[in-house]
Amino acid sequence: MSLTKDNAEYTNKLTDDEQVRKYAEGLLFLESTVNTVIKMPLYSKLPQDLQEVDVIIAGGGLAGCVVAGRLAEADRNLSILVIEQGPNSYGLPEVVHPGLYPRNLFPNSKVTLFWKTRKSDKLAGRSPIVPSGGTLGGGSAINWMVYTRAQRSDFDSWATPGWTADEMMPFLKKMETYHGKGDPSTHGSDGPVNISKGTHVCSRAENAFVDAAAKLGYEEAKDLQNLDANNAIERYYKYIGPNGRRQDAAHRYVYPKLFSNDYPNLHVLFEKQVVKVLFDENKRATGVEYQTNPTTLANPEFLSTGYTATRSIKARKLVVVSTGANATPGVLERSGLGDPEVLKAAKIPVVEELQGVGKDYQDHHLSLWTYRTNLSPKETLNGYQDGRVNINEAIRNSDELLGTNGMDAQGKFRPTEAEVDALGPEFRKAWDKDFKNRPDRPLMILAVYTCYYGDHSVLPDDAEYISMANWTTYPYSRGTIHVTGPTMGDQVDFNTGWLTDANDIDLKKHVWAYKVTREMWRRMPIFRGELASSHPSFPSGSAAAVVEKADGPLYAEDDKDSRIKYTKEDDAAIEQKIREIVSTTWHSLGTAKMAPRDKNGVVDASLNVHGTKGLKLADLSIAPENVGANTGNTAFVIGEKAADIIVNELGLSAKSNGTK
Repeated sequence: MSLTKDNAEYTNKLTDDEQVRKYAEGLLFLESTVNTVIKMPLYSKLPQDLQEVDVIIAGGGLAGCVVAGRLAEADRNLSILVIEQGPNSYGLPEVVHPGLYPRNLFPNSKVTLFWKTRKSDKLAGRSPIVPSGGTLGGGSAINWMVYTRAQRSDFDSWATPGWTADEMMPFLKKMETYHGKGDPSTHGSDGPVNISKGTHVCSRAENAFVDAAAKLGYEEAKDLQNLDANNAIERYYKYIGPNGRRQDAAHRYVYPKLFSNDYPNLHVLFEKQVVKVLFDENKRATGVEYQTNPTTLANPEFLSTGYTATRSIKARKLVVVSTGANATPGVLERSGLGDPEVLKAAKIPVVEELQGVGKDYQDHHLSLWTYRTNLSPKETLNGYQDGRVNINEAIRNSDELLGTNGMDAQGKFRPTEAEVDALGPEFRKAWDKDFKNRPDRPLMILAVYTCYYGDHSVLPDDAEYISMANWTTYPYSRGTIHVTGPTMGDQVDFNTGWLTDANDIDLKKHVWAYKVTREMWRRMPIFRGELASSHPSFPSGSAAAVVEKADGPLYAEDDKDSRIKYTKEDDAAIEQKIREIVSTTWHSLGTAKMAPRDKNGVVDASLNVHGTKGLKLADLSIAPENVGANTGNTAFVIGEKAADIIVNELGLSAKSNGTK
């Protein structure tokens, strides 16, 4: 067996069978020549004898991988093909090593898709870029790995039989092996996804956040992920195993089965884009049309070949689209499913009118603020981004920083009644309607990350600068995403809609969060200043002026009452800065929602696309309402729920071999 140098000494002591088992568990990684070492059904071109399968999963996103893995377990005679537009992600350093995740934001990333959007006056004339997962595992392969569950009222707000919080709890538990301190009755103990602290915790940053929040009245919760706890902070757990490896859906649900050779029914086709779903005269999905992803072609002058040489494969039983909230509307619209006006403009014949496709786009708007600290280089991830650390050497030496996402403390925050009033009468109306009587709903999620996400070359000194992440949980703003033509080469018309809501409620949330977290930071023992370029340009002489350097906290340790004084001009400066920097959390959802057709729904409670047969959706596009959480967990449970629905509909329950 050909092994990486990292594994050689260890694996020399193992038998071949033990090595295969370790690969399946994700504890070892093969070199890129994996298919020459262990024969696996991984293809960049389908074999001639594989032109029809039982189930096609169009898109190897997070939920799609969950569905694929669970269906393969349920019946090993059920042939399953996952079609993924991106590369084979197995063992890729930027995927499996959590500490390297910021590199997935680099514009040359091979595992991230970068969606271009419309320019917006509400965003200071910017055209923001929205990243999403571009490899097997979808967002779980590239995201920030924050373990956060939705709230009880979130699932209940979906108002769909079978999807209430109580009904979703078994799937929340089924997916995880929880290594935390929460109540075991609300967490899983033998699922495929490990939830742990990883291999490194920056205790000084964690303690500083927890203690500063407590001084402002936000207590530490034992478990903020029990669906009910709120308005508190937590020492956070992550989608990272105790061994320091990312717990993405591909490495936890799919690759172990492929390596085991026990699931010859599971196949994966890489670097192929699903163009559209194919239907018969009864609107039953019979397969998909796909093409080579042109970006994977060796010769740029032949890019057009990827847009013309389409192929198709048939599905005997079912097609499941799982390309994510940004891409799923495009697959549907190119298939003739959508708003007739959009399809007419794109010159696509209508198969079924579905007004909701591509509408009601939502994201959790993010503002990042940078602070100067007295942390050491070994307490942050900055060395991996600015070139100070040799990444290959760090991997060889199993650097413990590789096993963290740099986020050790986060909270779900609500304002006081006085703070709500201070934000104005329109904000008060929104609060009373949507939050006041729903105590489990946070207004914002606030987290400290021991990493600076900007250009390190322009930092003013060699101190360790790190980030404060503030993001809104239930945005009022809505956007759209639609195709403009029938091919993959036609530009997508993507309007994020960020900060376009009436009365600027979303903007005011960020203003409040900035003030709260700034108070926290100025009380932290690690505080050494504020990076001026990342903060508002306050008027000259403002009492709220940026403090670029400090010798320590700006308040006495027992001072819980002092606050920065802001004028209307200061507030205007904050608002302007927010418009200049507000970005994405990568939490796109709601573009093909689960709801009745007359409410712009695209799928029913069983995830069937309205007006069709043999076609389901399984990704975050189906979420009818937003969630007060990082959306990775919601995508996992959508996958688990979708798999359960399909297993039962296909009568596979009785055939299950009982494996996990």
